[in-house]
Amino acid sequence: MGTLRRAGILMRARTLACLAVIVTALGVPCRANAEPLRPTENSWPVFRGDSGLTGISPVRLPGKLFLRWTFKTAAPIRSSPVIGGGRVFFGSSDGSVYALSLATGEKLWEHAAGSPVEAPPLLDGPALYVGTLGGTLLRLDAATGKQKWKLATKAKIAGSANLLRRGSGPAIVLVGSYDGSLYAANAGNGRLLWTYHTNNYINGAPALIGNLAVFGGCDALLHVVSVLDGSQAAEIDTGSYIPGSAAVAHGRVYVGNFDDRLICADLAGSSILWEYRNDRRGGGFFSSPAVGEDAVVIGGRDYRVHCVGVSDGKLRWTFEAGGEVDSSPVIAGDAVLFGTGDGRLVMLTLRSGRLLWSYEIGEPVASSPAVASGMVVVGCDDGSLYAFGG
Repeated sequence: MGTLRRAGILMRARTLACLAVIVTALGVPCRANAEPLRPTENSWPVFRGDSGLTGISPVRLPGKLFLRWTFKTAAPIRSSPVIGGGRVFFGSSDGSVYALSLATGEKLWEHAAGSPVEAPPLLDGPALYVGTLGGTLLRLDAATGKQKWKLATKAKIAGSANLLRRGSGPAIVLVGSYDGSLYAANAGNGRLLWTYHTNNYINGAPALIGNLAVFGGCDALLHVVSVLDGSQAAEIDTGSYIPGSAAVAHGRVYVGNFDDRLICADLAGSSILWEYRNDRRGGGFFSSPAVGEDAVVIGGRDYRVHCVGVSDGKLRWTFEAGGEVDSSPVIAGDAVLFGTGDGRLVMLTLRSGRLLWSYEIGEPVASSPAVASGMVVVGCDDGSLYAFGG
């Protein structure tokens, strides 16, 4: 692809020692120390399903889904739900966080968060973490909705938190804020451990690989930071601001930007492997990519969903969605699910992008689907949460 400068992308490492940190973090010893969150057949604990934010579910869905139930709130739902323990958790722009029965949609509890909630929650056993547009990160009791602690930032939180569980020592919860900082706190008591400052808004969630967090923001940089002490390991200049979250898989990072580019970088080798340039300039990629074994899928503001090869970034197919696709796709078996700006939940085949099924909701669906227990749950701007099953 020529020099990195000709490609418009620069990989910058602070020192060779920083690169050694990356290699160590991708190695077996560091992975053994970290305990990543993972989806199961019956759980979807974090935005995009796992700590790496890859958007992959182990559930295999039928070719057609049916509406099981809906739950109405008083304002749009842009918060992507999470699932665990037979419950579904999400926030609403009405200022509340909700827990429902996954089977029936019955409300189990409601917590008044004090300001609108667009960030997806994070579920870790009995603990539920969620950020608010008022700039606070809350830890709630997942069983009752009772607040355990809160951490204040200096601006709104729009992206999901993520969590590093370690073999020894307390877990560390991380969240980005529009004040341009990534915050790390003791997950047990909410005590601030460190902050990492960038030059602009952080809109997405941090992806985790080993003891490293990888995230982007409106400074156009992908930041690679040690979760243990907040020190910088490396930066990747993508050339334009990053509205969504990066995904980390196969020792690589995948992210879309406002300049209609999907970028893949090799963290361990400190090199750009490929970039996919959208041939139709349509307002960029606000969606976060889903990264499977063989394919990467991302939604665009050009009214299309794009699928490229995971190893080379070559286009496999595009799907005309009928509206902007800010909803981040989920891959479940050979199915791809996402919401659209023209008010539909859509399911395609991963292999060819052929339409399998869609459901007309009517209002924009910017929330990303959660898939568990044979069900698909997604929020909508009409203020309702929708649950579908076979």
